[in-house]
Amino acid sequence: MSDPLRIALAGLGTVGTGVIELLETNRSTIERRAGRALQIVAVNARDRTRDRGVDLSPFAWVDDMQAMAARADVDVVLELVGGSDGPALTLARAALDEGKAFVTANKAMIAHHGLSLAEQAALRGVPLKFEAAVAGGIPVVKGLREGAAANRIERIYGILNGTCNYILSEMERTGADFDAMLAEAQAKGFAEADPTFDIEGVDAAHKLAILSAIGFGARVDFANVDATGIGEVRAADITQAGTLGYVVRLVGIASIDESDGTPALLQRVRPCLVARGHPLAAVTGPTNAVVAEGNFSGRLLFQGAGAGAGPTASAVVADLIDIARGDLGAPFSVPVEELETFPPADPGNRIGRDYIRFTVTDRPGVLAEITAAMRDAEVSIESLIQRGRDHEGGEVLVAMVTHEGPERCVTKALELLDGSPSLTAPPLVMPILKD
Repeated sequence: MSDPLRIALAGLGTVGTGVIELLETNRSTIERRAGRALQIVAVNARDRTRDRGVDLSPFAWVDDMQAMAARADVDVVLELVGGSDGPALTLARAALDEGKAFVTANKAMIAHHGLSLAEQAALRGVPLKFEAAVAGGIPVVKGLREGAAANRIERIYGILNGTCNYILSEMERTGADFDAMLAEAQAKGFAEADPTFDIEGVDAAHKLAILSAIGFGARVDFANVDATGIGEVRAADITQAGTLGYVVRLVGIASIDESDGTPALLQRVRPCLVARGHPLAAVTGPTNAVVAEGNFSGRLLFQGAGAGAGPTASAVVADLIDIARGDLGAPFSVPVEELETFPPADPGNRIGRDYIRFTVTDRPGVLAEITAAMRDAEVSIESLIQRGRDHEGGEVLVAMVTHEGPERCVTKALELLDGSPSLTAPPLVMPILKD
């Protein structure tokens, strides 16, 4: 058997300790599959004295994280610190500059700096791996980069944030409103004390930018991911969606749009209505699922735990096994110099159906005003529902589903209604996911 693959581990949180436990528990299986031992030689974390429930005595403790990259007894630097910039990015650049392989679970860093890191890795001829950065333990990066490599990917979409999926599916199950379910998610550890990145769609947008690059051979373009979160979804919206045969899910969608003659990349995260018969409708709780549509493979579904110590550690160690086997591989499917720059697609070109909910004052003429704006913007209404009011003259919810048409028409209708005294809150638009 070859010499061990020697690993420096930065970050001893739940995932870092999970990696140590996995390497110890499955040692013989991992060695057989990797063809060599995987050996942690050095570790780093902020607090040396904290009891993490694992034995750290076999490892050298390095107080200066960056010093790990220069150690002669290290082949791979594993970063589990987090953050798009700061120490994590400094460590990544130092490791690659030293000619060390680099593995990370840091989706934010890859979404913001993945292109420059891939260029640096290519220059030094070393691997850059980040399977755990997208969808936790689900092997979707490997699945797209290798399993679907013979296909032209036509669309990638999925449930990319477990916190939002837990909140929405529990709202559906219990009938409770958003604030109550967010508090429950925080109490159960499914949401952070500050859940902003999750509920505003930023976390899902990070992951979508990475998947877009891999699936379409595109340069990572997080800046042009259009993200809308779930904070405005009400229990009434979920009830109405159920009446129509749908569930509500936060979905990240990426596709190439050629309607203007030049290929452009559409990347967006939106709460969407998903038909009950669609695979994503059955995904509940803190689970992730990704669908990739290949021109020969058809629909591929990747589903599983999107976070947690065990699943994420599993994805991290899978990357380490690849490196132990000598698998370099292009981080984003094709050599970095061949990644394409796509302009952002005009979302107005999207042809589809939408659910639109208006919160309005209860007075005569409001419904006529809304339908007139739809008529003038050439939006065809398939169905329209008005839900009751709290008291005379109070707030009323008006929900409609449109016939299929260009998104720019819906945008125009909402512009016509902008500033209307009849509307007491901005309208909520949720696309209906196409099968």
